Amino acid sequence: MEKYSLLLKILYHLRLYTIIFYFAVIMWHIKNKIPKKISTKDILELFYYDFLKVPTEDCEIIKMTDNELVTRCKNNCPILNFSLKFRIDSKQSCKRISEGPCKLFLRKLDKNIKFIRNYEHIRPYKDDCEETIIISK
Repeated sequence: MEKYSLLLKILYHLRLYTIIFYFAVIMWHIKNKIPKKISTKDILELFYYDFLKVPTEDCEIIKMTDNELVTRCKNNCPILNFSLKFRIDSKQSCKRISEGPCKLFLRKLDKNIKFIRNYEHIRPYKDDCEETIIISK
């Protein structure tokens, strides 16, 4: 079991998980039709519920306007589980593994979307993870 742990840590440092996440983004965009005009409701549905598979009951909407969406999610997160298992700070692993792919996913919906993860409000330090998505006009 220890050699598998070492292998998983090596894969983390080689950024293989990030590459897989990027691949998932590209495949999702190939397979799915995107509305021409994206709303924050569309982002909630497409990004959180469809792509990330966050159950609706695990995604609290803090704020939703025409151009801003703030969420706090407490879903079962593979990056958090990985971080806890291998004693890696989730602030680092989350940024390293998912920040780029999440930004790419949203940019492919609309180039005017900005993604901000609040690393001061992230698990396991808080009960949920907070993210803000802004659509620039």
